[in-house]
Amino acid sequence: MSAAEGERQRYERYKRAIAGEPMPCALVDLDAVDENVRRMLAVVEGLKATVRVASKSIRCAPLLKYILGRSERMKGLMCYSAREAAWLSELGFDDQLVAYPSVQRADLAAVCAHPDRISIAVDCEVHVRALADAAARAGVVAKAVIDFDPSLRLSGGRVHLGVRRSPLHTVDEIMRVVDRIAAEKSLVLHGVMAYEAHVAGLPDKNPFAPLMNAPYRAFKALARRQMKQLRSDVFEALSRRGLGGLLYNGAGTASADVARTEPWLTEVTIGSGFVASHLFDYYENLSLVPAAYYALQVTRVPAPGFVTAAGGGYVASGGAGREKLPLPALPPGLSLLPDEGAGEVQTPLRVPRDVSLTPGDPVFFRHSKAGELAEHFSEYLFVRGEHVLERVRTYRGDGYVF
Repeated sequence: MSAAEGERQRYERYKRAIAGEPMPCALVDLDAVDENVRRMLAVVEGLKATVRVASKSIRCAPLLKYILGRSERMKGLMCYSAREAAWLSELGFDDQLVAYPSVQRADLAAVCAHPDRISIAVDCEVHVRALADAAARAGVVAKAVIDFDPSLRLSGGRVHLGVRRSPLHTVDEIMRVVDRIAAEKSLVLHGVMAYEAHVAGLPDKNPFAPLMNAPYRAFKALARRQMKQLRSDVFEALSRRGLGGLLYNGAGTASADVARTEPWLTEVTIGSGFVASHLFDYYENLSLVPAAYYALQVTRVPAPGFVTAAGGGYVASGGAGREKLPLPALPPGLSLLPDEGAGEVQTPLRVPRDVSLTPGDPVFFRHSKAGELAEHFSEYLFVRGEHVLERVRTYRGDGYVF
């Protein structure tokens, strides 16, 4: 069977699954999720590192629970909001790392309400002091995780190639925060983390910018070498102080293979890889199965070779580019019109000659970024085969916009 024929069959299967459902609607194919779990776990097979699931890329508590239940290698969540982590703790999730610092009292109170289940990133004196004060008020010991920056830095730091996250770039800077945490009776150092966003977030098989793919691969190879050295140096410095047994987090979906060359990492973070939003089609080292779609109904046929679908302008965040637009995926061969794109109330599409669509038919799209799809839908349809097994609420459906 050709790939195109397989996609046509997938279209018909999903069309039967959502027959009678009001559109727009969103579905998650559990068979595809299972396959992506298998493929992502294969990256860390034989290693000690476990997998922490990135909640930002899922934003649906039942789907988080489903993914965590696929393997004993899955341990814990990486959250993007302190109050999100507290809510998930109340639902029974037992290990949340909040990867984004906060000094808001409400956020830190949420962390300190679940001191055994939640740790939070810090990277400066202000973060440490605010967390220590919140923990003291709550009468608990809070768990701090130092977040340092593994961006590629050249010419003594005058050239910075990476995202702007933590201000900690050297071992000495990191150790000063270690000392600052040790000085607080209400804090304990739980671990360290360093996310290489400049590697994991940079597509290097991008059809929308093909001339940049080779330079990006060369850049990523150089960046990985410096990143590995820094993380190794941090591990050695912590070990010399007798600080063993700490959490050491790194990587993302598109860089999880770093665990094979960095044995000091105790865990890698994966999120988007489980549902495979279309941005992750554009990485040389990834092969995943699309698992999340949203369906729009065809409402008009404005001219031969064109249809118009209702709504659907779900454009991804980050630097603007064509890869951030939703992808009309099923039936195969459809394309957005460059002058209109995906709109708030209508999305016109060019239709190939071998595809027939009439008003009422669904078109299935893939979002560029996995978690952001959940911000547009109150529920996901869990599909297996051609049947809807369950309707589950997203964060939005549960009434939360973190």
